[in-house]
Amino acid sequence: MVVKLNRAAVSHARSLIEAGDVVHDEHDGWGKAAPSAADENAFIDKHGYGEYAKWFLGVDSEKSEETKGRYSFPYGDFTKVRRGGVIAAEDRAAQNDHDDIAKAAKRLLNLIDGE
Repeated sequence: MVVKLNRAAVSHARSLIEAGDVVHDEHDGWGKAAPSAADENAFIDKHGYGEYAKWFLGVDSEKSEETKGRYSFPYGDFTKVRRGGVIAAEDRAAQNDHDDIAKAAKRLLNLIDGE
């Protein structure tokens, strides 16, 4: 598995944050707000994998573009960036040595927090 930074997702997240489409929740709020498998499937059915991919900071180019397994490190609920989701993505990326993803998530968190 070769997970790399999804630059299109970072750009999408920045645009949403700059537009104010952010929920300022905490890390522990992400568990309740994270999209379920059914939510993901409904989003893909309606919008396709191209739009789905924009909600994940990690992408595994060795996996098919038409699979959910290709995408990792979600940061939002398909409508808004969730601060708790960004924190969770940063934490998991750092724990799994995905430094570029962790750094991108940290920059997004700083943007959310106005730093």
